[in-house]
Amino acid sequence: MEKVDEAMDLLREIYGVPEVSDRGKPVESLVQVILSQNTNDKNRDRAWRRLQERFESMEEIMDADVEEVAEAISVAGLHNTKAERIKKCLEDIKEKRGELDLSFLEDLDVEEGKEWLRELPGIGPKSAAVVLNFTFDKEAFPVDTHVFRVTKRLGLIPEKAKREKAHVILEDKVPGERKQEFHINLIKHGREICKARKPLCEKCPLKDICDFYLTNKDNSSGF
Repeated sequence: MEKVDEAMDLLREIYGVPEVSDRGKPVESLVQVILSQNTNDKNRDRAWRRLQERFESMEEIMDADVEEVAEAISVAGLHNTKAERIKKCLEDIKEKRGELDLSFLEDLDVEEGKEWLRELPGIGPKSAAVVLNFTFDKEAFPVDTHVFRVTKRLGLIPEKAKREKAHVILEDKVPGERKQEFHINLIKHGREICKARKPLCEKCPLKDICDFYLTNKDNSSGF
């Protein structure tokens, strides 16, 4: 069995198969992805609810003053930057497509979809992959901070791999039907066990297949 399969199965035993909430229309999904940058899910959801309460449509957000949008999403952190990105993304979509609609991405392959989305302000590889995978069920694999750290420690990606290369490697290794599950479970594991500064290696059920643990287990300073 490939190590990635072992890791997926072990994480499934711990965290189960996550339920994925409906992100709504593709443009709304993109806005939620921007809101999620550098914050947690709770703050993202609070900001999204406040945005919906304040504005009746994506068009209204696009036409609003950036200060008004920033005030509505202040709970998400970096609200001024995110407000500018949201407005500029909506304006760019409207300019390029003639309407605020991203449903055309359904007809593009993964690479074409990534390329189009990454031309939008503030949309990097992870954000583009989230939209494509969670909204269109395409075989893109988002790599956030937790996913990057955990997969590197496990040895699923090379030690010197950069974030963009990690997307390519993991998209190839992780089966399409399990990409969402593995992505979400890796994030949970990174938050609860495989923490950045003090990973709880001794209680980790993946330690027997983890390069980081096997390399450092005899050196207490490694943890």
